[in-house]
Amino acid sequence: MTSAPTARFKNQIAAYWKRLLSFRKKDWELNDYPIVIREHEFDPHFSSGRFTQHRYVASIVNWAVTGGGETPADALLSLQINFQAIRDRRRPEGKPMIRPGVNAPIEFAAQEVGSINRELSEDFIQRVLNLDWAWISDESSLWDFHTDETNEQIWAKILAVYGVDVSDIESARLSEIFDRIAATGWSASRLSNESPPNRN
Repeated sequence: MTSAPTARFKNQIAAYWKRLLSFRKKDWELNDYPIVIREHEFDPHFSSGRFTQHRYVASIVNWAVTGGGETPADALLSLQINFQAIRDRRRPEGKPMIRPGVNAPIEFAAQEVGSINRELSEDFIQRVLNLDWAWISDESSLWDFHTDETNEQIWAKILAVYGVDVSDIESARLSEIFDRIAATGWSASRLSNESPPNRN
């Protein structure tokens, strides 16, 4: 079995080579990138009705883009789908693709929700999500904060905390949920008369 330091060294050699080759063209496909496929160790304690563990994981070296599957071919196909989704999203925004082999920067969606109603977002994180803090952007949804098959439990928590039914918001985006809560006249000044968040 190849040691972790040796594997990392080989990956970086492959990344360097792919980077050199990338200067021969301007529009890169998945096969222009250094790719690693590895067998994934299953976590016996993992339990989720919505997510599954994959035996194989394919990833682009130096870039947090992955794909999973039961075979190496399945993992590579999943990676291709995710890679294409990134290309399709970046093109309309006028953003070039990350050059093969380089260390891709971490990119976040615009964080407009927290700045528009920061007090509400902080209150929601503590009293509904039961977290001390969380990164919330205008792309965040309820699905990002649990592994259940439905949002029913969190819908019930929102109804109990804010008295607002959001079960019909199909996107489950927090921006839409916050807008509905705010429309009821919610304000931080009401918190002083409410009980502290229940962390159970």
